Amino acid sequence: MHSNTLLDQKNDLIKYWKERFSFGDIEINAFKAVDRENFIHENHKHNAYNDAPLPLLRGKTISQPTTVMIMTAALELELGDKVFEVGTGSGYQTAIIAKIVGPKGKVITTEVVPELISFAKENLKKAKIDNVEIFEEDGSKGIKSKGMFDKIIITAACREFPKPLLDQLKPNGIIVGPIGSRDAQEMVRGIKDKKGKLQLEFLGSFLFTPMYGKYGFED
Repeated sequence: MHSNTLLDQKNDLIKYWKERFSFGDIEINAFKAVDRENFIHENHKHNAYNDAPLPLLRGKTISQPTTVMIMTAALELELGDKVFEVGTGSGYQTAIIAKIVGPKGKVITTEVVPELISFAKENLKKAKIDNVEIFEEDGSKGIKSKGMFDKIIITAACREFPKPLLDQLKPNGIIVGPIGSRDAQEMVRGIKDKKGKLQLEFLGSFLFTPMYGKYGFED
């Protein structure tokens, strides 16, 4: 009975999005294909499809499903894209992106909390997702050895888009992340033009846990 309830809740969310948002089939299908309950701790599984963030560990959270979908849709992902993610968390957003970019695509993701890296690796393995590489790094510095990226997503609050990340974004590439102060951020999407300038679009107010390092708020 319990799993039916989760499935019903999942379908209710999809219905809600179809009425209020313009997410494409690729985003909705990825959401259907990835079970959020497998990316959260046992005692929160019954809340997997509440449209709310849930606690992970050490003050980190898994974003609410609508936020994950807004950010995913803003990236305009395509099959074969190479994506850089700052803040793996439990691997849920990672999994959604990995599903959309497909086996020829790649997600390079970074996380600074070692316990979350282990958790994310287990969760991605359970979800049979293998086009992801996780690094224990301050992702705001990028990873030069991984070359250029089609899309970049930041899942923690930062003061501005980190310059090292913009340097690793291909021309016409898209970067999405919450920019602002520790207590309030605006979701910003930047599209890098041929001259390396960012065309910005603002997608509303959000609240994320702070990013570590130079461009964030935590040392």
